[in-house]
Amino acid sequence: MKSSLEELIAFRAIVDTGSITAAAEQLGQTTSGVSRTLARLEEKLDTTLLRRTTRRISLTDEGELLLAHARRILAAMDEAEDQLARRRQTPSGRLRINAASPFMLHVLVPRIDAFRRAFPAIDLELNSDDLIIDLLEEDTDVAIRIGPLRDSTLTARALGGSGRRILASPEYLVRHGTPARVEDLAAHTLLGFSQRDSLNQWPLRHADGDSLHIRAQLHASSGETLRQLALEGAGIVCLADFMTEADRARGDFVQVLAADTLDTRQAIHAVYYRNTALSARVGCFLDWLAVELLKPGTGIHPPRREQS
Repeated sequence: MKSSLEELIAFRAIVDTGSITAAAEQLGQTTSGVSRTLARLEEKLDTTLLRRTTRRISLTDEGELLLAHARRILAAMDEAEDQLARRRQTPSGRLRINAASPFMLHVLVPRIDAFRRAFPAIDLELNSDDLIIDLLEEDTDVAIRIGPLRDSTLTARALGGSGRRILASPEYLVRHGTPARVEDLAAHTLLGFSQRDSLNQWPLRHADGDSLHIRAQLHASSGETLRQLALEGAGIVCLADFMTEADRARGDFVQVLAADTLDTRQAIHAVYYRNTALSARVGCFLDWLAVELLKPGTGIHPPRREQS
């Protein structure tokens, strides 16, 4: 059976104060309790650590050896606790963030310099993946998830929501015309997702309901790839506001079928494992991001109540 820190602390206190009674006073314990702790330590080590008389306590050779190691162990623990306390005051260390490529490129990357200026002691590692990842396997601290959450083992913080629009480049509309009704889409080239087929449900009101499952002629796994294709005039696409806000402001994208588009929003969450303590660097990143996302020009709205 291994010695415990409690036993080493009691042993050090007895040596430093010169008696079990004085050690008990220093530790805020009873004399009998400290005596039992010392006896338990000696029993575990199967050796005598202290010579005790009515007048004084002295160390045996084994006690001298243990005391030297105990001091180093306890000093290391004190230093570790001091460092953790300093990190709580000044967030530091490596922070690994994962997000889908469009969110990383259009939301996080333009704002990372501001975060680095605010928290220079944090070393950021930014990773992109358009599929849902396992946080433990990928050694990730925080992942940004767009849409419904499926993993109940994660703690989630709602950051906001982003609408989706049906978009095309002006060049495409000049060449192929602008659809006036949802039914007109059948005569156009539609761009869709090859993975997560739910993203091919466009928020369009039509004769058969409030959602249209499109049949795409051109597919891609990444929303960023679809965005680039649409900007090049390859077809009509449905994308989140957070990745097209600047394009629409410049006139590079034109919204089509606006009157038939429903005001639906994809929820945006930051997730991390619930059995992981919320470190200072994770906490400050989440607080910072929650404020940044709601600034003008992000294409992101405050969380709706049902998202929280």
